Amino acid sequence: MGKGERSAASLALRTCAAAFAALCAASSARADWRGDIGTFRIGIVAEPGGGNTVPGLARLTDAYTNALGMKVEFVVARDYAALIEAQASGRIQYAVYSALAYAAASERCGCVEPLVAPVDADGAVGIRSVLVTRDGKVPDLAAMASHRIAIAPADNVGGSLLPLTGLAGEGAKIAEDSPFLTRAASATAAETMLSDGEADGLLGWEPVGADGQPTGKGGSIVRLEAAGVPKASLQVLWTSALLRYGPHAVRSDLDAEAKRRLAVFLTNLKSLTPDVYDLLESEHSGGFELAASKDYAAALAIVRREAGGQE
Repeated sequence: MGKGERSAASLALRTCAAAFAALCAASSARADWRGDIGTFRIGIVAEPGGGNTVPGLARLTDAYTNALGMKVEFVVARDYAALIEAQASGRIQYAVYSALAYAAASERCGCVEPLVAPVDADGAVGIRSVLVTRDGKVPDLAAMASHRIAIAPADNVGGSLLPLTGLAGEGAKIAEDSPFLTRAASATAAETMLSDGEADGLLGWEPVGADGQPTGKGGSIVRLEAAGVPKASLQVLWTSALLRYGPHAVRSDLDAEAKRRLAVFLTNLKSLTPDVYDLLESEHSGGFELAASKDYAAALAIVRREAGGQE
């Protein structure tokens, strides 16, 4: 073997050795995140009256254990405030949130990120607020202040928090105590005010798909039609931004391999093990889809407005 050939062979051996070392290092790094965490803790809020019990806890624990290849433990929080504090402090790595609770967690520490969010069977990924009038009684958004507008109770997300935040963010002169707003005892009661002619407009809501279009499977307009109000008599004067359904969120510093495993597990859960999916998500039956922080801009705006901050 000539000098040139020996040099080339030596270079090839060194390259292979370096590649093997890198592979071993990567494999070791992937294994280390499990050791660093020890027990992967998932936080969930207790159902009203459920105490610290979670239906199907053993089945859920096994499913997550298999997905991550490590010990998993569920932590049941008394409310979202406790859940947020547990994730912000690092006591849990993963939490199941409502949209507003996730936004509050993001504001609290900036250390969380959404992984997936549920969808409905009809493809709805969230809701948006609508300003609806009947028979053209309110000609446009600018005329709202000179008419009687029905609105849901102050704590109703789609019928109060979302529209007040959205309209204010677009420059409309509106507040919770605006004299043209008439508070109803419930969202249904607000809809009844419009159908009975007791209000000229309604701040309601509707489910929306990923394409930004209403699914027509629920919401104020569908319920008004069901109550006998002709669809042709209803006009939508304004729609808010989308408020996506609440996410499953992880700490941002969680290892990328753990995030990948969880995302694969969750997005395939409905099709592979629907019974486990039903244990994990009882309200939205369409499965999980990947989510991103930008999906919760509307939720963040609500949280900031409620806290008295700037949007």
